[in-house]
Amino acid sequence: MTYKKAILFILIILVIDQVSKVYIKTNFRLQESVEVFSWFKILFVENNGMAWGAKLSDFFTFMSDKTAKVILTIFRIIAVTGIGFWLINSIKLKASKILIISIALIFSGALGNIIDSVFYGLIFNDSYGQIADFLPEEGGYSGLFHGKVVDMLHFPIWNGVLPNWFPIWGGKAFTFFQPVFNIADVAISSGVGMLLFFNKRAFTKPSKTDTIVLE
Repeated sequence: MTYKKAILFILIILVIDQVSKVYIKTNFRLQESVEVFSWFKILFVENNGMAWGAKLSDFFTFMSDKTAKVILTIFRIIAVTGIGFWLINSIKLKASKILIISIALIFSGALGNIIDSVFYGLIFNDSYGQIADFLPEEGGYSGLFHGKVVDMLHFPIWNGVLPNWFPIWGGKAFTFFQPVFNIADVAISSGVGMLLFFNKRAFTKPSKTDTIVLE
């Protein structure tokens, strides 16, 4: 895969991710949902921290939520920069197409969520009890690096009470799949999944006769 194709692939995912988030943010109130199917809902939630709603300050209690948010965002920027260099190097070395696509998926997904974290606090007002405005006159709901990630894809495939013998959650109401996520998360998960399932093919060493791609 050439640089141009990789960039186009990343841009397509980023556009889909950001368009879906902006649409949800400017058309839904927080926690508002629309049932598409019984097992699939569009549910607007915002994520302040990491996966599953966890925050860095949950693990480091001496740290304020604001400080933790900035540190987490900076870490994400450093991580996505590293992934970007990995992608560039893989293309130069003519690595397998599976590896390049996987890295591009992870990169685009990570970058998509970073955009939320860095800029959404500046360009939107809050969504509590109202539909947010894009570039509101009074300013955004927070500052740079303090934005919240927009999630909207919810798949409550099964709802019920688990049997009492079931470990930890026995006898309790349970929903599978409970987490709400977004297109960027799908891209990241797909990229990681491809690396795991196609590990041998993804990391096949290029032939010594291969030349560096400069496109």
